[in-house]
Amino acid sequence: MAAVSLRLGDLVWGKLGRYPPWPGKIVNPPKDLKKPRGKKCFFVKFFGTEDHAWIKVEQLKPYHAHKEEMIKINKGKRFQQAVDAVEEFLRKNKGKDQASSHNSTEEKNRRNSSEERGKQSAGEEKRKASLSEGKVKKGTGEGKKRVSSVSSERGSKSPLKRAQDQSPRKRGRPPKDEKDLTIPESSTVKRVMTGTVAGFKWPPSVSEPAKDSDPHFHHFLLSQTEKPAVCYQAITKKLKVCEEETGSTSIQAADSTAVNGSITPTDKKIGFLGLGLMGSGIVSNLLKMGHTVTVWNRTAEKCDLFIQEGARLGRTPAEVVSTCDITFACVSDPKAAKDLVLGPSGVLQGIRPGKCYVDMSTVDADTVTELAQVIVSRGGRFLEAPVSGNQQLSNDGMLVILAAGDRGLYEDCSSCFQAMGKTSFFLGEVGNAAKMMLIVNMVQGSFMATIAEGLTLAQVTGQSQQTLLDILNQGQLASIFLDQKCQNILQGNFKPDFYLKYIQKDLRLAIALGDSVNHPTPMAAAANEVYKRAKALDQSDNDMSAVYRAYIH
Repeated sequence: MAAVSLRLGDLVWGKLGRYPPWPGKIVNPPKDLKKPRGKKCFFVKFFGTEDHAWIKVEQLKPYHAHKEEMIKINKGKRFQQAVDAVEEFLRKNKGKDQASSHNSTEEKNRRNSSEERGKQSAGEEKRKASLSEGKVKKGTGEGKKRVSSVSSERGSKSPLKRAQDQSPRKRGRPPKDEKDLTIPESSTVKRVMTGTVAGFKWPPSVSEPAKDSDPHFHHFLLSQTEKPAVCYQAITKKLKVCEEETGSTSIQAADSTAVNGSITPTDKKIGFLGLGLMGSGIVSNLLKMGHTVTVWNRTAEKCDLFIQEGARLGRTPAEVVSTCDITFACVSDPKAAKDLVLGPSGVLQGIRPGKCYVDMSTVDADTVTELAQVIVSRGGRFLEAPVSGNQQLSNDGMLVILAAGDRGLYEDCSSCFQAMGKTSFFLGEVGNAAKMMLIVNMVQGSFMATIAEGLTLAQVTGQSQQTLLDILNQGQLASIFLDQKCQNILQGNFKPDFYLKYIQKDLRLAIALGDSVNHPTPMAAAANEVYKRAKALDQSDNDMSAVYRAYIH
C-alpha cells in the first residue's frame, strides 16, 4: 500500500502506547516543545480526551479512509463519543467554510464594483481636464492672461497638474504601492488565522481567548487560558503547573512523555532502589529519556538487564544514596520501606546534607512521616511520591504520581516524573500523598471485587459473562481497567499486572486510616475479606483479578 501524505490540519487515527487507534487532528505543537529525534512524526491532539502527543508517521492513518474499519473494531462508549466529536467538528468546519466562501464572493463583488466606479470617475475627470486644456489653447490673449494670473495665484501649477490633483487617488483611493494594505484577507487566510490551528497557540493570551477554536479541544485550551492567575507554563521543563484552590498542584507533561522522547533530562545523578513490577518500568523509562541512573535491588540479578541498558550498579542502598543527588525507592510495604532506610547499609547511612530521597512505595502516613523525620534530621531532603497504575502503565510511562513533602525537591524531579508518568500532583505536607494513594487503591480494590462478584453471579444464574462485559463496556462504567480485568477472568489469565497481595495490603491500610479518624469503611472491609480468602487460596502472587477465584471455590 502506497504511503499517504499527511499535513497540518489533517484528521487522523493515531496509535498511542497500548491504547487502540483514536481519532485526532494534526496541529501545531507548543513553540517550546521540541520534535523528537529520529523518525518523522506529527503532533496530534486527540478528540474526546485531553491527550496530545508526538506520534510517528507509521502509527497514523487518514481519518476518512479508515473510519469504517476503526468503527468495526472499536465499540466502546468513549470511542463513539470521540467519533461523534470528530463528525461535529467536520459539520461546524464545513459551515464556516461555506460562510467564509460566501463572504469572500460578496467582498470581491464589492471591490470590483468600487474599482469600476473609480475608473468611470477617473475617465470623467480626465475628459474635463482635456476640455479645459483645449479651451485655454484656443482662447484670446486676454484669456491667456487670465489663466496665467490664476496659475500664479495657485502656486504656478499647470492645468495638467491640477487635473492630476483632482484624480480619484486624492479622493481616498490608494496608490499602487498601498493597494495590498486595503484588500481584505482571502477566506483561506481568515480560516488559518481564526480557526482551530490558531486556537492551538501555546499558551494563548488570557485576554484573547480563541473564540473560534474547536470546542472539542476546549479542555486542552481551558487549562492554558481560564485557570486562576496562579497557573503558569514552565517552559524550560515542558510542564504545565496548575495550582488548585485546595492547595494541591498538578504537574502534567505537555505530551505523552514516554512515547515521544522529547524530555530534557536533569543533569543530576539519579539512584533507584527496588526493581519490582513498578520499579522496573520506571527505571527503563528513566534510562530511555537520557537520565544517569544507578540501581540496586535486593535480588541483584534483576539489575543485570538495566546494566545492559546503561545503568550503573550500586552495591548497597547507602552507596547509591551517597553517590547520587536524588534517590528514588519503590518497595512493597511499610516494613520493607523502613528496613530499606533504617537497616544495615541502609539509606540513612548514605544521607548527608543536601542528599535527596523520594519514596514511591504505597505505605501508611505514619510510616512515611517517620521516614521523613529521620532523613531530614540528617540534613537530607524528603519527598513521598507513591504512584497510581500497574505494570503496563509503568512500562508505558503513563503512571500518575502523587507527591508531598519538599516542594523544591518535587520540582527538581520534574524530568524524572515526566519520564515515568503522564501526570503528577503535589499534595502539600508529608503524609497527604500516602493517604490519597490508599483511598485511590481502596476504590480500585473494591471495584475489582465487585466486578468479580458480578461475573460469578452472571455465571450461576445462567447469564453470559461475555455479554455482561459487552453491556458494561457500552455503559457508564466503561473503562480500560474494567475491560482488561474482565478479559483476564474470561481467559483465565492471572499473570500479575498488580499483585493481589498488594491490593489487599492497601485495603487493610485504608481501613486502618478510616479507623484512625472514626470513619466507617464497610465496603472496603467487605472487599478486604474477599481478598483475604483469595490469598488463602494461594492467589497472592497472581493479578488482583484473581480475586474472582474466591467466589468460585
